[in-house]
Amino acid sequence: MFELFFKEMDQNKVSVRSYLTLQQLLDENPYLKEILLNNNEIEIIHQKIRDWVYKELGANSAGILYFERKISGRKALRQLTWKEVAGIRILDYIAHAGQRVEDANLKNSVTIIQPFKILWLAANYGNGGAKYDFFIDMLQLFQQFNGTQQHNLPNKQTVLNWMERHPSGSDEEVKKIREKNKQRIIRVLINKIKEKSKTDSRYSFADNLSIDEKIALVNQWWDDWNFHLKFAVRDPETMNEMLDYSITPDTIAILNDARAAGIPFFVNPYYLSLLNVREYAFAPGADMVIRDYVFYSKQLIKEFGKIIAWEKEDLVKPGEPNAAGWLLPSAHNIHRRYPEVAILIPDTVGRACGGLCVSCQRMYDFQSGHLNFDLNRLKPDGTWRERLEKLMEYYENDSQLRDILITGGDALMSSNASIKEILESVYQMALRKIEANKKRPAGKKYAEMVRIRLGTRLPVYLPQRINNELCEILQNFKHKASKIGFKQFVIQTHFITSMEVTAEAAEGVRKLQQAGWMVANQMVFTTAASVRGHASKLRKILNDIGVLSYYTFSVKGFKENSHNFATNARAVQESVEEKVIGTIPEKELKTIAGFPEQAENMQQLVDDIRIKESLPFLATDRNVMNIPGVGKSLTFRVIGITRFGYRILEFYHDATRNHSPIIEKLGNFVVVESKTIRQYLRQLERMGEDPNDYHTVYGYSIGETEPRMSIYEYPEYEEGITSEYTNLDY
Repeated sequence: MFELFFKEMDQNKVSVRSYLTLQQLLDENPYLKEILLNNNEIEIIHQKIRDWVYKELGANSAGILYFERKISGRKALRQLTWKEVAGIRILDYIAHAGQRVEDANLKNSVTIIQPFKILWLAANYGNGGAKYDFFIDMLQLFQQFNGTQQHNLPNKQTVLNWMERHPSGSDEEVKKIREKNKQRIIRVLINKIKEKSKTDSRYSFADNLSIDEKIALVNQWWDDWNFHLKFAVRDPETMNEMLDYSITPDTIAILNDARAAGIPFFVNPYYLSLLNVREYAFAPGADMVIRDYVFYSKQLIKEFGKIIAWEKEDLVKPGEPNAAGWLLPSAHNIHRRYPEVAILIPDTVGRACGGLCVSCQRMYDFQSGHLNFDLNRLKPDGTWRERLEKLMEYYENDSQLRDILITGGDALMSSNASIKEILESVYQMALRKIEANKKRPAGKKYAEMVRIRLGTRLPVYLPQRINNELCEILQNFKHKASKIGFKQFVIQTHFITSMEVTAEAAEGVRKLQQAGWMVANQMVFTTAASVRGHASKLRKILNDIGVLSYYTFSVKGFKENSHNFATNARAVQESVEEKVIGTIPEKELKTIAGFPEQAENMQQLVDDIRIKESLPFLATDRNVMNIPGVGKSLTFRVIGITRFGYRILEFYHDATRNHSPIIEKLGNFVVVESKTIRQYLRQLERMGEDPNDYHTVYGYSIGETEPRMSIYEYPEYEEGITSEYTNLDY
């Protein structure tokens, strides 16, 4: 069946547009044309192209040495010429020719890497079934190789100009728009409150209140985070009403299809107030990133119910190791891929969020119902307290764990009482681990807890959650946990656009910092968020309030997230061409490493270095992708391309950090991207972008993971820690 399918595809005629593009490619590369038209055996074609590339680059050139893996790393990559990068891709296409690859976007259907066979079929017979995006990508490849396409890096002023195109939530004009949005939504909420007053006495109106008095009362409730959860939008009709009926009929139809498909619907009124109901001349499309986080795509709706877990180590069977080799006490409560850290997902309201992000990395868990928005049902029961203690025993009895990341869902969706209980349980676990170590000999001691993190998007989705009671709990925990060895207290959040950095969000961040917790940001690099200057502007605005960037994540997931997926080539391009203007001098890295212990002064600390080094922002983040069973990495090479134009990337694990020993057995991981480069550029064009501003994106076919910034390294360990692993079976 498989062979028959590809044989039939080989007979498919290419389009006129594809054929004309092929002719341009052949005319610009006469020797390639000669090879393809005068040889009938693919092995001979491959050998002649290989010899040609070796001759053009030089057998001992950096490009050939890099291709043969005799040199590697970021330093070696920076030494490569634009032509050498292209030559390496051509050689990789040949080296991997005939390799069969499972494409999870097509439910693990198999594709074969054979770009030059496809070119040969098209050149000689006008068939081969390849699409226009394939030929455009191949044309760009050889223009890069023959020097037609030049690579000129943008200067600092160009990047700053790109950044200036993007407004932020702190701009006065934006504030005025949001205030109008808020008051409009409040008027809608007044009617909703009338409907629910019989079932909720907390938010109800006394008899004979005037409309102005009701508006004043709801304005007070607006600062109560529970109010926003109570009146979160759960259907398209209410959302449209709150957005002044500005949603187009086509989008409403898509949202109704999403509801019919069973996709949860949950957006709180505060976050809805960040959406514009009309375009403004000073910032057209300014809320596009937010809209793409709220409005579901057709691809997600089509795939929902069939979504498979992107990260294979998240699939856990009782008594069996996960894909990273770790034995876990629970299939849902603990996730682990690295030796030093394990994620804790409590069975509390923390299994919900302040809203559903369209490209959520845990959409698989929302699909199964493990994560959901039934807030009343998620409140912890008596058995949770017993289970929590068992989960803490896992950390206590593990030889390498020293970092706990409490997330969900969203860690701060839990009640203050639940958070206090979880933190106390963590404290007691860490204390017991210290006591147990006193009985262990040097060289056999277990790693003790040095870092705790809370994963939350509520500083963005619902900053009203950061209230005084919560901050007092966090501050008290830090005060006593610091005395038993904890050194880093981190709130890990997800701002994706500077338009989310409102006065309320800034105040929430300030309160967390005053409680002694550093706030670090993980940006999700969606298509809308990947436009020129957007990520850099976000870094700058976050630095303004003392938040440091931690990761810039490529969207993960398969076909369900293709709408929001910005290609890995663009992630590398952004890092090389834009983020570079925030590069921190090496002499400052030791200073930055001490920031977590001075969280109360983060804004001033960040400003001091920016001013001293004349930096618009501190580039403390790494551009990466989460790879199933391997970890985070942006070390890859494009080893193939499908006849539809989708690039095939081979990822290597991040050599800059410690991994499970199973990494050596897993080998490399191959990903077929869910969007072609041309599809990505066309999407940007529909957003009002000039594709010419991105013309070099085709050429970024190699990535090398950036080293982790000193501030995110673990504090130095005590001597005598065992090198042996527990809870590991590989």
